[in-house]
Amino acid sequence: MKKIYHLSTCDTCQRIIKELKPMDGFLFQDIKTENITPEQLAEMYTLSGSYEALFSKRARLYKERNLKEKTLTENDYKELILEQYTFLKRPVLINDNQIFIGNSKKVVENAKQNIHS
Repeated sequence: MKKIYHLSTCDTCQRIIKELKPMDGFLFQDIKTENITPEQLAEMYTLSGSYEALFSKRARLYKERNLKEKTLTENDYKELILEQYTFLKRPVLINDNQIFIGNSKKVVENAKQNIHS
């Protein structure tokens, strides 16, 4: 599967998608308008090995709910991501059996190399 989970309203996501082009065969899912399903999250977990790796600690709700002060389990991360799309670290790019999570320069560069190799 070739898929990108992103926010269409996120300038960083849009910049990265532009940088990664051309992206023939990729499906795009705007997680704000099309919720992540438990099955989709399970697939991301299988590829990443961790719900925490998929979780954004930069989300506004992370601070508002004071989650930093709590000890969160893998199941907590999973439930929070399914509850609110903003908890997914984005973009998430899946290229066959490879997953690239987030917007760090290293992740974006690795994704670019993987797509175009």
